[in-house]
Amino acid sequence: MIHTLYRTKDGKIQRDLIPEQLVSALQDADGLLWVDLFKEPIEVCAPLLRETFGFHPLAVEDALEETHVPKVDDWGQYIYAVLHSVTFDQEKDELVQTQELDVFLGKNYLVTYRTQPILAVDRVWSACERDERYLQKGVARLLYKVVDEVVADYLPVVEEMDEAIDNIEDHVFDHPTPAMLEDIFALKRALLHLRRTLMPQREVLNKLARGDYAVVDPADRVFFRDVYDHLVRLHDITEGLRDLVGGALDTYLSVVSNRMNEVMKVLTVITTMFMPISFLSGFFGMNFFQPVLDLPVWTGPVAFAVMLAAVLMIPIGMYWWMRRREWM
Repeated sequence: MIHTLYRTKDGKIQRDLIPEQLVSALQDADGLLWVDLFKEPIEVCAPLLRETFGFHPLAVEDALEETHVPKVDDWGQYIYAVLHSVTFDQEKDELVQTQELDVFLGKNYLVTYRTQPILAVDRVWSACERDERYLQKGVARLLYKVVDEVVADYLPVVEEMDEAIDNIEDHVFDHPTPAMLEDIFALKRALLHLRRTLMPQREVLNKLARGDYAVVDPADRVFFRDVYDHLVRLHDITEGLRDLVGGALDTYLSVVSNRMNEVMKVLTVITTMFMPISFLSGFFGMNFFQPVLDLPVWTGPVAFAVMLAAVLMIPIGMYWWMRRREWM
């Protein structure tokens, strides 16, 4: 689907331009053209980007046929940038999902290409349709608005991951389960994925804020610097969350280990308490007493009472002795 939004030099807004109108719009140096390519086949997008806009074939190939980490390339009359939006979904195996946004920025135009829905782009597009003042300040400011909305979507993701970590910390002492361990490792993978996205995207904003690009006015760089500061803070928060997840994992392993030690302790105590009884029953159950011998003392009521008392008193005595030794 190809969406077009064109603001002429006299402030009029035009939508859904045909290819011939795109050519004339590109020639309007005082106008602003935004073309959004969403789920459009490569066979349709490639001729438009190469012939109508005149982008280099390598840049077009990067945008349409390859997946990249966030980056920015300077092609003189335009720049090509890759940005990543993120979403968080606890129902999926990979908690953090990324969506690639390819951007071409020229003197009077902005081209965005995406194969997945990106809410940040949709919000900016709707805002521009409602109020044409978003298009008055130039194409670099429009790109800033898009980037700012993309980065703004990182904060809810970070907050949801922080909440998930808090939930694990609240229950790790009461009810540590294998499912909780799976959740911890899923969060570790998600935070690593988020870190791998934030670091190169931070560098993209750093270049836009401090680089000398012909299509970015020096007065507009301060806005990209503001987004860069947001990414720096998000990166620091993410590093803190990684430490929290590592601490939660260590706590889980310690709790499980302590519970296992308690179980082994109880089993050892039970085994030790019944060990003398096993010895007595084994000793008197051996066959070295010949039945031909007249030994009524071993089978009489007195022997039975003594053995019964020993069976009862020995475990009690050993339990009392272990408590005094503070082994229990």
